[in-house]
Amino acid sequence: MPNILIADDHTIVRYGATLIIKELLPGGQVSEAVNFNQALKLLDSQSFDLLILDINIPGGNNLQMIDVIRLHQPNIKILIFSGYDEQLFALRYLQAGVDGYLVKNSPEDELKTAIRTVLNNEKYLSPTVKQHLLNGLTAKSNMSRNPLHALSNRELEVMQLLIKGSSVADIGTVLSLQISTVSTYKARIFEKLEVGNVIELAEKVRLYGNVQS
Repeated sequence: MPNILIADDHTIVRYGATLIIKELLPGGQVSEAVNFNQALKLLDSQSFDLLILDINIPGGNNLQMIDVIRLHQPNIKILIFSGYDEQLFALRYLQAGVDGYLVKNSPEDELKTAIRTVLNNEKYLSPTVKQHLLNGLTAKSNMSRNPLHALSNRELEVMQLLIKGSSVADIGTVLSLQISTVSTYKARIFEKLEVGNVIELAEKVRLYGNVQS
């Protein structure tokens, strides 16, 4: 039976995911890590078939985590399980080498489908992301008109936290960044998106976040 590692700092997420996995794969082994360093130690100590990974796990470096994980276990399947908007982040993580991306508010059956798909050596894309890709093939010109595509991966992460109401200090804690660095990212985001405050930022994301490009 598959050996699965859940790396997430939220107890309720690990608990819920474990119950779903046990129901889907009776006899499957499930281990848990509350931060990235603990996950790496487990990857060094035993072989896993699948890693279910939260983007914002403490000690992690977001996209850079994928390369680090592959150094420890090149053949492990990686399913991102995140609260971040899949339309903004899923394709970036798939391009970085993960095997699937799922948002945390997905139905239980969708998590089961994602796990089953990835363990079957296939890439998992939600219906939303599939439509995102299909529309991009027929409307590539949208990409140049969507200002969100001008943002770097880190700027997107800061932007997501800003529109959720997080302070600069809180964002620094979550992303392990200096406050001055977060302030710089915030200024760049505002400049690139041509907004003056978080309210305008949220409105621009509402307008462009659903553009399928």
